[in-house]
Amino acid sequence: MSALLSPQVTNLIIILGMMQVSKKIPFDDPTVLNGVRALYLASNLIIAAIYGYVLLQINKKRDLTTLKYVEPAPMGSTEEPKLVTTTVQAYDTQQIKASFRSQLTGLAMMGFMHLYMKYTNPLLIQSIIPLKGAFESNLVKIHLFGQPASGDLKRPFKQAAGFMSAMQNGTAQSDKKAIEAAERSGRGGVKDE
Repeated sequence: MSALLSPQVTNLIIILGMMQVSKKIPFDDPTVLNGVRALYLASNLIIAAIYGYVLLQINKKRDLTTLKYVEPAPMGSTEEPKLVTTTVQAYDTQQIKASFRSQLTGLAMMGFMHLYMKYTNPLLIQSIIPLKGAFESNLVKIHLFGQPASGDLKRPFKQAAGFMSAMQNGTAQSDKKAIEAAERSGRGGVKDE
């Protein structure tokens, strides 16, 4: 049952549904268009506020527990996997900053598509999908909703399965065997602060 309600499936349902809804919206009317623009901007402001609050919580908790994991080598590279030793606070900060960058990239792409190429339909879809993604984020689940960092929320976080994750370098390994192998090979081990 959980496979039916995975984030990818619900995103697809939302996209298909919103495409049908957006066909019926009169984007020619400036009032409607400005309303959809306001919805898009409000959605992005809410996401920025959520990520900002999570960053404040990360810094407030100041969890200096050591976190070791093996970062896989980039795809197509001859490098060996790299051992990363960091703290939970540094890891979470790195992850939330990556989420901020991802949001800004989406904002820039949407700005280009809407302002330069005059596409209006994606504004509606992009008002919902990124907001849904922010609420489904592991860091938001831990720091905003107070869920324990265990199971799927255990650090390092598993990358969501999908086409792009298959093209990238894979998931970080935090099992003892992988860490010991990376320590023996002499790759990494420098503590990130």
